[in-house]
Amino acid sequence: MTRKPSFALNALAAALALPAAVLVAQTVPGAFTVAETGRSYATLQDAVNAVGNTRATIRIAPGTYRQCAVQEEGVIVYEAAEPGTVTLAGRACEDKASLVLRGTGAEVRGLTFSNINVADGNGSGIRLETGSLNVAYARFENSQQGILTAADPAINLYVTRSTFTGLGTCENDAGCAHSLYIGDIGSLTVRESRFERGTGGHYLKARAAKVVIEGNSFDDANGRTTNYMIDLPAGSVGRIADNRFVQGRDKENYSTFIALGSEDLLHPSDGLRVENNEARFVPGLSRETAFFADWTGSRIVMQGNKLAAGIRQYEPR
Repeated sequence: MTRKPSFALNALAAALALPAAVLVAQTVPGAFTVAETGRSYATLQDAVNAVGNTRATIRIAPGTYRQCAVQEEGVIVYEAAEPGTVTLAGRACEDKASLVLRGTGAEVRGLTFSNINVADGNGSGIRLETGSLNVAYARFENSQQGILTAADPAINLYVTRSTFTGLGTCENDAGCAHSLYIGDIGSLTVRESRFERGTGGHYLKARAAKVVIEGNSFDDANGRTTNYMIDLPAGSVGRIADNRFVQGRDKENYSTFIALGSEDLLHPSDGLRVENNEARFVPGLSRETAFFADWTGSRIVMQGNKLAAGIRQYEPR
């Protein structure tokens, strides 16, 4: 059942001539509740501070909030009371992200992150600096990046059933931003998620030692000035399987769908499995490109991939 906006939100929206559903709030009394204590807070940061170095769930009431928070310790679950009804929009803590995470661990469930842009071009829904993170049923939209991580081999990131749309840029001095930009971490798992409508950079760039990228959709049909679908620039092992790829017309670099080891070799790649994927172009587009381009010379297991005409399965570089 859909929860109706509160009387207070309706009244404030009316005064501003805005529908309650699109009201962007700085503070809303009782919007952020620590489930374990039942105490509610007007700002997300207050709720995070109240958790401290413990383990707790912060349940967020439906609404769009111009708020952000920095987690310094503990393990926190950030959960929408109703999945898909909570948006953190337009504000980045420390000029980094809506959520800056450097506690022991975190989980994000059912939140949307929207319109996060900062001066250095790395504005993100989530900046993961330490600890491990699980993300599920989340949406990252119309920002410079979706998730950006530090380089820390102790970090493990798991993303499932989430959407990355309208992300990426190469229009800043710090280099390109990407829909999902993962540093040199222990492992990255991305499953059953959608990447679409990129606005620059790569859809998924990761220096993780191990990757599992399975059952995702990479739809570049409405992308503009994009590059690779998946870039593993430092080498990785693991599995890229059961994904669907559509390459669009407006590319800065269409020379391959997946790139391995194009920058520096931090990790071995022998045994990386690339299997049972499907790749094609948008209707009416014809060009020559590679599905998998390899700078490492590693032993790559490639099997069961279904590729449209003009797409070479493997290309050493």
